[in-house]
Amino acid sequence: MAHPSMPQRHALDLTVFAHVDILDAAAGSLLKDRFVLVEGNAIRSVTPQMPVATGARTVQARGKVLMPGLIDCHVHCLASMLHLGRLARLPNVLAVLRAVPLLQGMLARGFTTVRDAGGADFSLAEATRTGVIAGPRVFPSGRALSQTGGHGDFRERSDVLEPCACAGKVGAIARVVDGVDAIRLAVREEIQMGATQIKIMASGGVASPNDPVHFLGYSEAEIRAAVEEASNAGTYVMAHAYTARAIARAVRCGVRTIEHGNLVDAEAAQVMADHGAIAVPTLATYEALANEGAALGFPPEALAKIEAVRGDGRRSLEIFARAGVRMAYGSDLLGETQRLQSDEFGLRAGVLGAAEAIRAATTHAAFLLNMEGRLGTVAAGATADLLLIDGNPLDNIDLLRGQGESILVTMKDGRILKDLTQGEPDDPDAP
Repeated sequence: MAHPSMPQRHALDLTVFAHVDILDAAAGSLLKDRFVLVEGNAIRSVTPQMPVATGARTVQARGKVLMPGLIDCHVHCLASMLHLGRLARLPNVLAVLRAVPLLQGMLARGFTTVRDAGGADFSLAEATRTGVIAGPRVFPSGRALSQTGGHGDFRERSDVLEPCACAGKVGAIARVVDGVDAIRLAVREEIQMGATQIKIMASGGVASPNDPVHFLGYSEAEIRAAVEEASNAGTYVMAHAYTARAIARAVRCGVRTIEHGNLVDAEAAQVMADHGAIAVPTLATYEALANEGAALGFPPEALAKIEAVRGDGRRSLEIFARAGVRMAYGSDLLGETQRLQSDEFGLRAGVLGAAEAIRAATTHAAFLLNMEGRLGTVAAGATADLLLIDGNPLDNIDLLRGQGESILVTMKDGRILKDLTQGEPDDPDAP
């Protein structure tokens, strides 16, 4: 049985958005007064005339903007609290139940697809796909891989280290793995359990207790082993990396996407451009943690690290842009701050402009996911992930911020999950 919050399909699986202006994210412009026909879970046609679609439900949308569903390429679906060490100790059932409102919130904000950067697995992805819970389509990474003492090792300093203490807990976003052979096995295990890509920790980080940001994560041999195993399975490696040295090193070892990248320099950005690597900046999380972290229980030792990377976030966008590095949308928010997911739009637009901020969450993100032409676009043959917006985000990026207040219709995989157009006056010029 479908989740009660998810309306059933129209009897004929046909929906027409009539007289709608389409946001062409690639071009950064609007296609005026079009008709979009959705059949099943796909867009069948985009035309300047009303299509023949007997029995279709018609959404009158004159003066409104239809755009692709948003894609966030760096979330933590299970991160219901800021203290990730405590999160890893939650009972498994409680960890999952606490994630349900987080997923619902992402969908409400218009994110119909997310790439989880550590924690989510096949089961969570399947639950949202089949409607067991309301949420975006999830590309899970399983548990991220961290060396002992690295960014994914949340064990306190102690005389005794329990072996792989983070393994086996749903709330753990990472697992501790050391050595080439162990990494090969770990990659194979995560892929066997449903990971669609592999996450490694290639530098120190903010949220973990014992690894300064400038630390390197893993040897080059270990990184190359992860890349080879992922490639053997037809997928890729994403790497948490802050410093220029960590970024260039990971990319030269075959890593495809760099997460965060705040301390990049021109040389490292050029390495990324030369290798076709993709950046996933996550500016929103540093603003949130700086403003709210202490009050929400973010560990003091982690709070002290924030300013080391926060101030360079906007500068990193400029460096990536000058080098021609493609940037996808990421938020990386934790706990109660996940409500600020859409604030990344304002931060990106302030540096790169609204059109590029929107591309990051549509066409660039779809490219990252190897879903070009299927996600992130309003075009015939694409999956019907659509948002009807009351206004033009190209002119006012704030329409995409908040909790979805400007979204009139949300369609995911051909299903209308939200519709505020019902009861509006009929379009006098409608066919």
